[in-house]
Amino acid sequence: MDGTAAKERALRLVQKHAVNPVVMFAHDLGFPPPGDALLETIGRRTGLPRRTPVCDGLAGEVFWLVAQRGHRSDWVRNIRANPRVRVKVRTASGIRWRTGTARVLEDDDPRERQRLIGEGGVARRLCAGASAAAATDPLTVRVDLDAV
Repeated sequence: MDGTAAKERALRLVQKHAVNPVVMFAHDLGFPPPGDALLETIGRRTGLPRRTPVCDGLAGEVFWLVAQRGHRSDWVRNIRANPRVRVKVRTASGIRWRTGTARVLEDDDPRERQRLIGEGGVARRLCAGASAAAATDPLTVRVDLDAV
């Protein structure tokens, strides 16, 4: 196993079994960590909702995401099968779900996108920085949110 594969495997295990359960529990209690959001896709094989903690990339009526593992990320594969998604975000009026249509942006610079996401405050900067450090094959995804 090369260094990148070993790093990816170790980080994925830490995220899956340590970080993501804590973030999901906080969301379930109604106290999402600042700088974080939830992405809900539809499983490409099961057809069931799949929720994934992500950095809060809300910018007006667009939600920006950077997949750390690129096309190998399960949620990216789910989006390719069904681009309709929901994001649970913190807004001025509280924490709420927003629906939208996602698309993978092959030509966007994911490192620059993470930097831009981080400009949304200290919590978003910490989330985006941790995500960038863990990224092995970053890929940008844009979600055009439906009108409210």
